[in-house]
Order: sequence, then structure tokens, then C-alpha cells
Amino acid sequence: MDDTWRRRRTKAYLFLIALKRRMTVGARVVLIDGEQVLLIRHTYTPGWQFPGGGVEPGESGERGAAREAMEEAGYRLTGRPELFGLYHNVRVTNRDHVALYLCRQFEPARPFKPNFEIAEAGWFDRRALPSDTHESVRLRVAEIFEGAEKSEKW
Repeated sequence: MDDTWRRRRTKAYLFLIALKRRMTVGARVVLIDGEQVLLIRHTYTPGWQFPGGGVEPGESGERGAAREAMEEAGYRLTGRPELFGLYHNVRVTNRDHVALYLCRQFEPARPFKPNFEIAEAGWFDRRALPSDTHESVRLRVAEIFEGAEKSEKW
């Protein structure tokens, strides 16, 4: 059996498995500046959250996190983000997973302007998060800064 046939067979198999399982993978990034974290607020869902979204086909989680930081908040990662954890997000479906990255090396690439997806972006002290910060963000901040036990659920 030649390599071309094996690659095609593997690709077909993985495609069929993907149709059956339909798992989704997202990437979020925590931009950290000392004791502050960058949060965004979507127009379509309540609460402040870390920048992030779905990982696109052909894209690594790391690249997805970097893309989302740029798209949602206007920050360019200048260093590689560190994978902090992989979480099972069961809030909407049992098929979603979130890769959470930490990054302390970044620069503003463009000023933030509200748009159809992101209403606000802002820096907040980790000890004084807005009252409507999403619970999953509060839990991750405790894991990152306070050494709280990591959950497997988002």
C-alpha cells in the first residue's frame, strides 16, 4: 500500500469520525500585566470573559488564541502563549472543549473599537473584577493567581 493511499484513507476515516463526534475546540487567552487581566464583553452573551473563540480548521489552539486576542481586543502576542489547561465546557453542549493559554508578552496592535461582536474590552485587577464577570473567568483567575485546584470543567 503506498503512502498516498494511506493518507487518503486516514483523511476519510478522520472525516467520518468528525461527522459522528462533532466535537468543538475553542481557545481563550489570558493576557496578564502584573496583577491585571484583559477581559472582553460580548454583545450577544452576558458577562466579562477572556478573549477567545473557536479554533479554525487547520489552526493550532495557540494560533487560535493569538488570532482571537487580535480580533477581539487588538493585542498582538509577541511571545508564545503557555497552555494552562484544557477544559470541558458543558454549559451549552457536552461536546465543547476550551484550551486556555496564558500570555505575558504582547503589544497593542490597534485601538479597541466596539463592534457587532465585542461591546467592551478593559484591563481589571484580578482582585477587583467587574461584578458581572463570568463565573468561569473567576474560577480561572483563582487557579492562575491563587493556586486554586484546577477544574476539568469550564
